[in-house]
Amino acid sequence: MGYNIAVVGATGNVGREMLNILDERKFDLDKIAVLASRRSLGTEISFGDKTLKTQDLDTFDFNGWDIALFAVGSDATKKYAPVAAKSGCLVIDNSSLYRYDPAIPLIVPEVNADAINGYKNKMIIANPNCSTAQMVVALKPLHDRATIKRVVVSTYQSVSGGGKEAVDELWNQTKGIYVPGQEVAPNKFTKQIAFNVIPHIDTFMEDGTTKEEWKMIVETKKIVDPKIKVTATCVRVPVFVGHSESINIEFEDFLHEDEARDILREAPGIMVIDKREDGGYVSPIECVGDYATFISRIRQDSTIENGINLWCVSDNLRKGAALNAVQIAEVYVNRILSK
Repeated sequence: MGYNIAVVGATGNVGREMLNILDERKFDLDKIAVLASRRSLGTEISFGDKTLKTQDLDTFDFNGWDIALFAVGSDATKKYAPVAAKSGCLVIDNSSLYRYDPAIPLIVPEVNADAINGYKNKMIIANPNCSTAQMVVALKPLHDRATIKRVVVSTYQSVSGGGKEAVDELWNQTKGIYVPGQEVAPNKFTKQIAFNVIPHIDTFMEDGTTKEEWKMIVETKKIVDPKIKVTATCVRVPVFVGHSESINIEFEDFLHEDEARDILREAPGIMVIDKREDGGYVSPIECVGDYATFISRIRQDSTIENGINLWCVSDNLRKGAALNAVQIAEVYVNRILSK
């Protein structure tokens, strides 16, 4: 028996990626609906060898649908997610709206799949922030072995995390630099992104932390362990797709780098590429289109008693958004619906 799945926000980058992944992973589908706002009504979207036409989210009836994958902003989610949930359709939401609600599970399947049972509270499950998702996949197996005390992370986040407008701005600014008179002023970003880095993602908070940094702190605690101390600096870089992170981890117990490498090699969702030679590591351009979270540059931190440094790279449109949502749907099907 197949399942009825609706993809909400199907015309956006993440929505389209959700459709690609549902097809690639041969999700057991009976029916699929692609939903968007009225202005995108009738837009044709590829799904495997089929072409689907978008339906109007505002008038869609969620009764009889098993799962709705939401890839729209918080405002639209706030309006439509409760409607879907009230109809008995499980909402898996990619926005930040529900992540910090204690009654709603925040899930990365490789880390806390058992939290799926909390779906009964509101028929809504939250997908974490893209930068958090890849980091906690790496942290969890190490935490299980040596107990993490503190994490210091600096991110190098691609522009696709800011949506299509951000991607277009990088592309147009890059072209404009080489064509006199066609320079493109910052619009989506606060400063020029082409050939530059911007230490500012989302809004600033009172203590000087940005909202993106705050998300990583709070979400890591909710997903992995509330005792872990996290400090983050999030930076936007002129890369189209693929987030990178430099992660420094302090443990309660000593963990040798070789053991850490072995643990990560065996961990679900992780691919270790760690050779101490030219090119013996993964860069963001190499992770695009892949399901894995890649770990490189694993090494001891000699400045603290029990420290490890590592480099973490993942396709933010996949593991950071669409893939994680589909994986949550798979857990829901396997553990709840198929019983």
